Amino acid sequence: KRVAANDPAALSGMGRQYSKDGDYDVAFRYWTKAAEMGDVNAHYHLSLLYQEGKGVEEDEEKELYHLEEAAIGGHPFARYNLAIKEGDNKKFDRAVKHWIIAANLGHDESLIELKECYANGDVSKDDFAAALRSHQAAVDATKSPQREEAAEADAAGELWK
Repeated sequence: KRVAANDPAALSGMGRQYSKDGDYDVAFRYWTKAAEMGDVNAHYHLSLLYQEGKGVEEDEEKELYHLEEAAIGGHPFARYNLAIKEGDNKKFDRAVKHWIIAANLGHDESLIELKECYANGDVSKDDFAAALRSHQAAVDATKSPQREEAAEADAAGELWK
């Protein structure tokens, strides 16, 4: 019903279902349509397709475009991946900024990276403490029985039917 109504979240969810089944061409079509409507999850998944060359030719420029769109839209995994790319390009200050933003959104792996940066002296005690507090607040804000129920339905593949 929601897919037929062109709901971007539903289209993105269908893309995930087809991707799980290994049908990347169909997943690409759903994610492209959802991304055109501004769905950040679709942008993130498109970045992965372009990175891995699944259903499309590998294309670093398109990967980065979709990764940036997702990050700007608040996708914590996209922020984390941008940080990794910045670190690979020796732009450590930018990488740390991306990890801080992702940690503030509740992204655990970014907090681990910041902890390592703090241990190496690349992040101040105050910045690390602020990121730690923001991370915990973000995690606490997402806890609810309804979210747990939705996560279980999503894991069972029942959310997008």
